[in-house]
Amino acid sequence: MTLTDVDVQGIIARVQERLGQAPSAAMPARSLAAQGNVAGEISLGEGIYRTVDDAVAAARRAQQVYAEMGLDTRRTIVEAIRSAMLREAENLAMLAVTETGLGRYEDKILKNLLVANKTPGPEDLEPVAVTGDDGMTVTEWAPMGIVGSITPTTNPTSTIINNTIAILSAGNSAVFNVHPSAKATSAENIRMINRAIVGVGGPHDLVTAVNVPTLGTAKEVMEHPDIRVLLVTGGPGVVAEALKTDKRAVAAGPGNPPVVVDETADIDRAAAAIIAGASFDNNVICVDEKEAIVVDSVADRLLRSMADQGAYVLKEHELKRLERVIFREMGPPNKPGKINGAFIGKNASVILNEIGVQVGDDVRLIVADVPNEHNLVWTEQMMPVFPVTRVPNIDVAIALAVKAEHGFRHTAGIHSTNVDSITRMARAMNCSIFVANGSFVSGLGHGGEGYSSFSIASPTGDGLTRPRTFSRPRRVSVVGALRIV
Repeated sequence: MTLTDVDVQGIIARVQERLGQAPSAAMPARSLAAQGNVAGEISLGEGIYRTVDDAVAAARRAQQVYAEMGLDTRRTIVEAIRSAMLREAENLAMLAVTETGLGRYEDKILKNLLVANKTPGPEDLEPVAVTGDDGMTVTEWAPMGIVGSITPTTNPTSTIINNTIAILSAGNSAVFNVHPSAKATSAENIRMINRAIVGVGGPHDLVTAVNVPTLGTAKEVMEHPDIRVLLVTGGPGVVAEALKTDKRAVAAGPGNPPVVVDETADIDRAAAAIIAGASFDNNVICVDEKEAIVVDSVADRLLRSMADQGAYVLKEHELKRLERVIFREMGPPNKPGKINGAFIGKNASVILNEIGVQVGDDVRLIVADVPNEHNLVWTEQMMPVFPVTRVPNIDVAIALAVKAEHGFRHTAGIHSTNVDSITRMARAMNCSIFVANGSFVSGLGHGGEGYSSFSIASPTGDGLTRPRTFSRPRRVSVVGALRIV
């Protein structure tokens, strides 16, 4: 099941209608009911267990059954998960915003729809056959067993949906240790997935988690002897812990994606794309544009166009006040600062209100014209406060972009009509995702071509994860036979 453009527009229309109503009316009824459980004990059942050992044991039993059920059953189960997640996209988005306080409800819906539709399924595992005078060799993709997944608070439901489809498409089961700040939402998401699986004849507990996730249970998952592969989506600390284990680790780490705008760019198009990308879910996604590096000859035009298209461009004295709000500590020049976590993922209107500027929630992005060395350029701020910095030419722009990205090799992009400049920057950045002339979320398949993933495993070189990421290739060779031509 997939949603047509008409279906998606209908969902967006309903969301916009809700957002125009009182806050209580904006929430689906099931979300309102779930709020009472956000801070309390998460009940057991439907994949939710009290201990890591119990969750792993259940996932192991389920995977053993699943491995014997055949590819047709696997396809049926994955399609059932897609259908359920498409139906529940709005409810899961509201649960996530209610519990975590991060991001924008309407954007979280789009993220859920994106991964439900565009995460690759079992079709990613088509076998490869080679024939010749010496016979035939076939390579197929085999399951790894149990995959342990650590998920973030920024994208709780979209990451679980994406990881589940990829992991189960490869024939594995999954044990999640979700972020404690999203434990109720994540548990409900896992229950929904298990209901969908069991509803089409699949085994119970293909997807499990503990009811009280902590740093301790995350460590247990990472060290558990029955877990073969780790999929970790989070900050540098959790990635480092995963890489210390003796397991195969697929690690999706931080990013500080720069976007370059040169003198050949379509400035109005660039401004619109940057606003859409940098404000998407209030900038909590690692691929979102974090800073713009602009050739000076077009910088004023870009700032005017961003203002004309709804961004709020700070005056110099407003920037000084805002720095005291969004930074707990300003760092030295050309270095990251320490962000005030209270404003991560908040709407632009909430942040501006702290400095006495009143705007509506339709203002999605705050823009600051800053020097190259300003901390905002060097910090993955994860809020809709966006620095624009000036350089004399494209060569300096590319060099600064490489430095500001910190070598994460995550995401970068450019607005340019010069093919040489696009090519040179793409090579210099050496990132998992590179976008030319569009919002960076198009690199996830939202407004761009290609499959989607919310685990961008740049630290381990895996890139956008997919079913093949959680498979091992197995080869059979028949010598001197089975070539029939």
